[in-house]
Amino acid sequence: MKEKLKIDIVSDVVCPWCTIGYKRLEKAISELGIQDQVEIEWQPFELNANMPEEGQDLVEHIAEKYGSSLEQQKQSQQHMIDAGKELDFTFDYFEGMRMVNTFEAHVLLEYAKAFDKQTELKMHLTKAFFSDNQDVSKRGVLQQALLDVGLNATEGLAQLDHAAARETVKNTESYWQSMGVTSVPTIVFNRKSAVTGAQPVDTFKKVLTDLLAEQNQ
Repeated sequence: MKEKLKIDIVSDVVCPWCTIGYKRLEKAISELGIQDQVEIEWQPFELNANMPEEGQDLVEHIAEKYGSSLEQQKQSQQHMIDAGKELDFTFDYFEGMRMVNTFEAHVLLEYAKAFDKQTELKMHLTKAFFSDNQDVSKRGVLQQALLDVGLNATEGLAQLDHAAARETVKNTESYWQSMGVTSVPTIVFNRKSAVTGAQPVDTFKKVLTDLLAEQNQ
């Protein structure tokens, strides 16, 4: 049996370019017909690790963090909306939208790994935030996401108050930062090479084709 190509995706739940990057990678994998030759694992990264429980108005947050004017933000959002449409993903930016803390979402993504439900839960949470106007820092929203993907919500939510589970996520975040990951998405292949950003589908196809050819030599 051929060894699978291991793909680690370092990302955040509320990162629009992470969503676009993954959807393009998914399209590349599908178009190449190599679904059975790759194994994806999601790795935690918090864009805003110090985000308070109440979150922050998105316009205010982006202006503060990146110095972007409202007009620049509108242009950037439209760019993401258009990119999402090409990939059948809806970005619904609305007035009063808030950036939120995602640490507990990452704890649940770590929990989902043992059940091979990481990708499903990740995309469910991303859709909840960007498409369905939901606050993914709220435990009620997290609970519903667990139920929707067929996981044990009681067991999953218990992880959020489990010191070891929280520590695992913190340590994993630190590991990827120590490996030089400073922006997301960072997509790592076999823990040897990486690409950053939401690359075009054709770029992913070339990277995947080259790596699989090299691996199967």
